[in-house]
Amino acid sequence: MNDVFDLRQGLARALDGREQAWEFIRDFAACWERPLEPADGFGEAELAAAEQRLGMPLPAALREAYGLFGRRSDLTSNHDTLLGPDSLYVHDGALVYQAENQGAAFWGVLLTDLEQDDPATVMRPDLADKSQERWEPWEPALSTAFVSMVMSELMQLDDGLTDHAEADEDLDLAGTFTELPAVGRSLRWFAGPDVLLREVDGWFLDVRARTPQALDAVRSAITADWLYC
Repeated sequence: MNDVFDLRQGLARALDGREQAWEFIRDFAACWERPLEPADGFGEAELAAAEQRLGMPLPAALREAYGLFGRRSDLTSNHDTLLGPDSLYVHDGALVYQAENQGAAFWGVLLTDLEQDDPATVMRPDLADKSQERWEPWEPALSTAFVSMVMSELMQLDDGLTDHAEADEDLDLAGTFTELPAVGRSLRWFAGPDVLLREVDGWFLDVRARTPQALDAVRSAITADWLYC
């Protein structure tokens, strides 16, 4: 961690509600990428136009997220894609707001939950047999889903400060780094001096650093076939 922003404490607070989630995202962006600015969000006219086109209101959490950082592709669309307000659509009883980068999955909010301020989210895999597709429970709150999105998408930003590797089954990240509160399905998060690590499904590792030196320190500490080494 660092003196500017305590990831562990900030993330723990972010899971308490959407106001805390937005505070975390502001601090996270400022510390790990660049501060949010007014131009980074969509305006009221664009959100109202989306509601008129869809014929339904957007949940408060979705409106707030779009207004705060909806245009920041570095935080929302490096791997998967946050749909813009003009691209939101309804599919089989859910409002779809995010798509996997190859169309293998989609994330949304059930139409029956749209009147909630911070509704739960659902995920739907894109299967060859469409009759087997179902919306499956995902994150318990939309604000939590956005926290996971911002953290995960930054791990995919290709600017020389990220790297990726298969994790050895005996790797004990908790013995070297500080484990963070759980956010995101099948993900574990860890932090160290100027580095953030994400373990996916127990076998794949992503690392994001604030400096090239911090990234090299992780590569030295963890023996792995790093993608960019």
